[in-house]
Amino acid sequence: MKGNFAAIVLILIGVVALAVNLDWLDFDLVELLRTWWPLLPIAVGIALFLTPGEGGSKAR
Repeated sequence: MKGNFAAIVLILIGVVALAVNLDWLDFDLVELLRTWWPLLPIAVGIALFLTPGEGGSKAR
């Protein structure tokens, strides 16, 4: 899940950046990031929380 989450985030960032550069979307990307940057650590924390860990009981 962790690898998939990172891949999806990178794809979405790339699509939005491309759409802004091609004038398909008309908004200030920098202002949007200044406003909504706290969602990034929240999303990363949720992804890490929901990802199964490597720990746990292992047979010896």
